[in-house]
Amino acid sequence: MKIILAILIFSFIIIFHELGHFLFAKKCDVKVNEFTLGLGPTVLSWGKGETKYCLKLLPFGGSCVMEGEDEDSDSDRAFNKKSKWERFQIVFGGPLFNFILAFLMSIVYIASVGVNDTTITDVTEGYGAEAAGLQAGDEIISINGYRVHFYNEISIYTFLHSKEDSYDIVYKRDGEKHKTTVELTYSEDSGRKMLGILKTPEYKKLSPFGVLEYSGYEIKYQIYSTLSSIRLLFTREISVNEMSGPVGVVNVISDVYDQAAPSGVFYIFVNLLNIAILLSANLGVMNLLPFPALDGGRIVLIIFEAIRGKKMKPEIENGINLVGFGLLMLLMVVVMYNDIVKLF
Repeated sequence: MKIILAILIFSFIIIFHELGHFLFAKKCDVKVNEFTLGLGPTVLSWGKGETKYCLKLLPFGGSCVMEGEDEDSDSDRAFNKKSKWERFQIVFGGPLFNFILAFLMSIVYIASVGVNDTTITDVTEGYGAEAAGLQAGDEIISINGYRVHFYNEISIYTFLHSKEDSYDIVYKRDGEKHKTTVELTYSEDSGRKMLGILKTPEYKKLSPFGVLEYSGYEIKYQIYSTLSSIRLLFTREISVNEMSGPVGVVNVISDVYDQAAPSGVFYIFVNLLNIAILLSANLGVMNLLPFPALDGGRIVLIIFEAIRGKKMKPEIENGINLVGFGLLMLLMVVVMYNDIVKLF
């Protein structure tokens, strides 16, 4: 059951991404030849109008195949015959729908469980937070100018910036704002420098407006986390071996299901929903990276065309995308291999 749920979540997020491309293609009157969920051999296909809908054997990935997208076409409804603005909308539509989906799911999640705010429960004796005068009940507003709204934002910021020696912190006490500088303290247990604050999970319900507001903050947090992880990958602070692909994601979802199951259906639902928010926002960000074959790479080519004043030769553009696709497939094989190794 948990494996089926994991595949359904993963597939739904991918199909929603492709739906963004599909709907913007229809909006711009581009012919969509095939709308596909999965990779590999076709298991099931059916036609409706001009579009063939397919279900592939492997439930990872998907595609919205448009006329004239990767080949020459004389059709007036071909992708390559449309204006730069129309092509930009179609390409950007996929990541945009991922962010929309993540936002909608965040509304459901936050409305269901509330938010764990930034109010400190306690400070650790002997750490920098105590020396700087922070106390239980203080509400942290920002760290080094980075505005925080819930405790996960504090956790991710301190994790990503644990090599720094100190933080400039703005906090609120008894309704008044204060500033302080906290010297970080090295923790033998965690193996990194720590702020020295404690927070007991205490989720507070919000008004409908508050739910919408904090859903926006949730998307900001997910985008920041993803971009920061990519930065760490390029600076070699984390390795490719630590990345997770579809197999790893299914395994994580299975673990979350097992941990939440004893607490009941509601806890299974909200925990899986939280994972789905992360996956959808992550997919949106990753697809906007300026790499060939990704949506971001296609957007770069459209911008290059606008600056240059004329289109790149189709064979050159297709060659760039083909090389990019090959490299992505190679990366996927490496990541999938690592995921399988981790299982054993």
